[in-house]
Order: sequence, then C-alpha cells, then structure tokens
Amino acid sequence: MDHRPHQIAVLALDEVVAFDLGTPTQVFPAARDEQDRRLYQVRICTPGGRPVRSSAGLVIASEHGLELLAEADTILVAGVHYGAQVLSDGTLDEPVRVALRTAAHRGARVMSVCTGAFVLAAAGLLDGRRATTHWAHADNFRRLFPDVDLDPDVLFVDEGDLLTSAGVGAGVDLCLQVVRDDHGSGIANMTARRCVVPPWRPGGQSQYIVRPIPEVTDTSTAAARAWALEHLHEPLDLHALAARARMSIRTFTRRFRQETGLSPRKWIIQQRVERARHLLETTDLAIDQVARHSGFGTGAALRQQMSATLGVAPSAYRTTFRSTGVDKPSPSPEVLRA
Repeated sequence: MDHRPHQIAVLALDEVVAFDLGTPTQVFPAARDEQDRRLYQVRICTPGGRPVRSSAGLVIASEHGLELLAEADTILVAGVHYGAQVLSDGTLDEPVRVALRTAAHRGARVMSVCTGAFVLAAAGLLDGRRATTHWAHADNFRRLFPDVDLDPDVLFVDEGDLLTSAGVGAGVDLCLQVVRDDHGSGIANMTARRCVVPPWRPGGQSQYIVRPIPEVTDTSTAAARAWALEHLHEPLDLHALAARARMSIRTFTRRFRQETGLSPRKWIIQQRVERARHLLETTDLAIDQVARHSGFGTGAALRQQMSATLGVAPSAYRTTFRSTGVDKPSPSPEVLRA
C-alpha cells in the first residue's frame, strides 16, 4: 500500500505574515496515522527560490521555487502584510499568477490564510466563488475584487477545491478542517492535541469583529456552555441555561452572542452536529441512535440539520469517512455518556 505523504506547498511572498507561514508547517506535520507515520509533507517555496521578507522583520529562505507548485497535492498561500503589492493594487507578478492558475487547473487543492485570499483572487481563482479574509481587509478586498463573493463574517470557507480563512488563529482552524476532511475527527483531534489548540471551531462561526470584550467576571456564560456540552443529548432549554448562568434570558442571550458570536440556539446546533459527526466517524451506532446521543432526537431531525449545516446526509457522511480507511471502533461508555 502506498504511504506517500500528501504533498503540501506553502507559498511565501514578500511581506509574508510569519504566523501564517508557521501555521501549516506546524499543524500538518502533527497529523499522523495509527502507525505514527506523518500524513503530510510540507515544504515552503518562494518565487525563484529567493529569500523573501516577512512582516516580522525576518528573512525567509527556501530551497524551492515555483516549480514546487507543479508537484504539490495542496497549495497554501500564506497571508501578506501592508506593503505587499497585491494589497495595494490587486496584481501579482506574472510567474506567480501563472503557476497558481496552472496548479489549480490540473486539480491541486488551493488554500489561503488571511490575506492570502488576495493572492488567489489576483490569480483569478476566486471569481464567482465564495471566500473570506481578515475582516479588517474586507473593504479593500471588495474594491479590488468585486467578482468574488466575499463573506468576512466567518472563520473559513470550504469550497472543496478552494479554501480560504480569516486571520491568524482561523488559519489553524482551516488546517485542522482539512485534516478532518482528509482523515476523520480522530486524527484531527489528536493533531489539535499535539498542537495544544482547540480541535474544532466551525467555519460558519463569526469572526470576532469590533465587538466589546466581555469582562472576565462571574457573569460569563462559559459555565453554562460547559454544562451544555455535557448534556447535549438532553433537551436544552434557554430558560434553564440562563438560570444556570444566573442571568435573565435577555442578558444571557446578549452576553452569549458577545462571547461566541452566535445565538445560543445556533451554537447548540453546531455542537450537536459535531457530536453527531464524531459518532458517525467512530462508532457503528445506527442513525437513530446517533441522533439520540447527539441531542437531535430522531434520525429525521439529524438528517435535516446535517443537510443544512454540511450539505450531506448522515449515511453519506459515514460512507465517505469509512472509504478513507478510518477505523470505526465500537462506542465506549464514555462516548455514549458524553
């Protein structure tokens, strides 16, 4: 059996954001199979293989030029900072533009972190497609690339062959989402554990855009959220959650949205969908049982929510992950109680 790691080329241009460059080189090598074999090989390339400046004052040296894009299974474009040509006039050097378009046309998966979306848009890869970038750059992005369906209110957008993320930490979320899509929740969660980051934040979760930071006091909704995660399989009533936080419903709802960017109802649905995904990937429970353990009650309700959230039915989702060879052990008592 071929155990060749999936090849990822990370493209760094002048004024590259150092954090965005470090994210894929940290997250993807942490993804390993049951035999502890690395599932991805990550290499950095630059135009002409020459050193490029980073926004942190570092100089990034690479052994690889744009020819690496012709070999890669996945290409990730790191974000660039103020001073980069593409942020000011929306243009790219022709060799970079051609290399990206050629790679995309041959079927490579193409991703960007933060303002890397400007690079993909300048290459013409995002026209007519949905994408995101850092919220602070949204107005400039729309000015330069009016043909792109920009959604600056989400952490990342997964269009299958084209994926874009918001700034900084959202790049971690996007990389983990790719691992999850490629190899399932178990490996993605272990990857997150190795990187000491949260294993999952849904792409539709709002970016933290110009919202006041709540005071860290006893009036946080964190305890109620933690309790809800332990009781997703039970009916979760807004009155009960507000009472657990010792707030009125109005105050609880307002503070919950400040802290999560979502309404309590949307947040609970997202957590239940994630629980259902985990059970579908890692157990042989029937669909109705998955629905009950994840809090949806019936298989019909689970199918409706998964179709609305992920665009796929539970049975098709399970089949997809089983086809990747992800092991599906029997459910443990801990999983069923969760």
